[in-house]
Amino acid sequence: MKSKHGKQPSGSTRQLCDLLAANRRGKGLGIYSVCSASRFVLEAGMLQAKQDKSLLLIESTSNQVNQFGGYTGQTPADFAKFVREVATEMRFPDAQLMLGGDHLGPHVWRKEPAEAAMEKAREMVAAYVRAGFRKIHLDASMPCADDKIEQGQSLPDEIVSVRAAELCKAAEQAHRTRSASTLPPVYVIGTEVPIPGGEEFGSQAPEVTRPADLAHTLDVSKKSFLERGLAAAWERVIAVVVQPGVEFGDTNVFPYDSKKAKRLSQFLMRKWTGVYEAHSTDYQSASALRQMVLDHFAILKVGPWLTFAFREAVFALAAIEKELLSGKAGVVLSGLPEILETAMVENPVHWKGYYRGEEAELRIARRYSYSDRARYYWPQASLVAGLKQLLHNLTAYPAPHSLLSQHLCQQSSAVREGSLLNQPGVLIRHKIQEVLGHYAYACGLHP
Repeated sequence: MKSKHGKQPSGSTRQLCDLLAANRRGKGLGIYSVCSASRFVLEAGMLQAKQDKSLLLIESTSNQVNQFGGYTGQTPADFAKFVREVATEMRFPDAQLMLGGDHLGPHVWRKEPAEAAMEKAREMVAAYVRAGFRKIHLDASMPCADDKIEQGQSLPDEIVSVRAAELCKAAEQAHRTRSASTLPPVYVIGTEVPIPGGEEFGSQAPEVTRPADLAHTLDVSKKSFLERGLAAAWERVIAVVVQPGVEFGDTNVFPYDSKKAKRLSQFLMRKWTGVYEAHSTDYQSASALRQMVLDHFAILKVGPWLTFAFREAVFALAAIEKELLSGKAGVVLSGLPEILETAMVENPVHWKGYYRGEEAELRIARRYSYSDRARYYWPQASLVAGLKQLLHNLTAYPAPHSLLSQHLCQQSSAVREGSLLNQPGVLIRHKIQEVLGHYAYACGLHP
């Protein structure tokens, strides 16, 4: 890939392109994308990437971060500043960091007419590029309020591709307002079915994308780009999102089956110049993730699994706190699991349309669902205060090894070996790194 100035890309963009080119050559290398706005998750990602001496790709979605703030309250510029502040605190090299935008399109405004929704989407994509995001996933696959399609039908590729090209044009125009030495963004097109977040499929795994359908998507996408004078941008489309047959629901995970994806893998080497990007890879086994990379699903998205691991660690520490410090004079317990439950019940907007069942089932889902809708609530003031109290208590009164072993077994072993400090924040990050370690292995970063 070359820039519009004819120069070879440098820094993180070059590293990413080199990785993907190596994957196509059969080197078995890939990259995972950390899709989260959680500080603990970002810190854990930086620790893992420093350990592996690897590029760290951090992405935010249009729900999390947009020009109106998203559910995090952050604009693209705010999020970029936040990530770089965390990187400075963690002494993480800027050359190893890359920011990406995930599912950038009209999704947030899909209940509005297409013209209005797309105008906001163009503004958002431009804001991402101006803020220094270098990898942009253009996703206009969702129907808007006035799109005339039958219930349950997908928006035709011809409409999706035109809208994606319009978003790309906005991104390219935004790039031209930046310094001439700044490299243009690279792009990802396409989408999995259904749209992100983890969906319930009953007893059936999602269907793997058919090569014929993918060929049509690529053909009409290229046509739409070229018709809008975006030939140079098309050369920077590094990946296409497809459905490899993986997904997760509240309690179940559909594992990757390489045999079912074989035709899709073969298609890539014959008909496509880039690689595949796989979404909803959360909760797959390390061996399944590794096979996905070998099958040219070279970009692996992970999000809910990381905040699920964060919640596991926090709940484990809260259980330790309760056992260790209940009734101790002068100590106020955090009560963090109860605070989370109260927040979710009082404001069900983030989980009501996702969890189903009787109240007892809903209570379990709110806490333990793989889709981890609890992640939307951690930025709330009551939870921030509760977490601060928990960290304070277990810093002042560290958990004894025997109690740590009961609730955080792997972390307890590392503490006893002397490779990990018995500090609550350190324990949380280490728990998240358990997940990241699977992805590092899958991407060929270590045995």
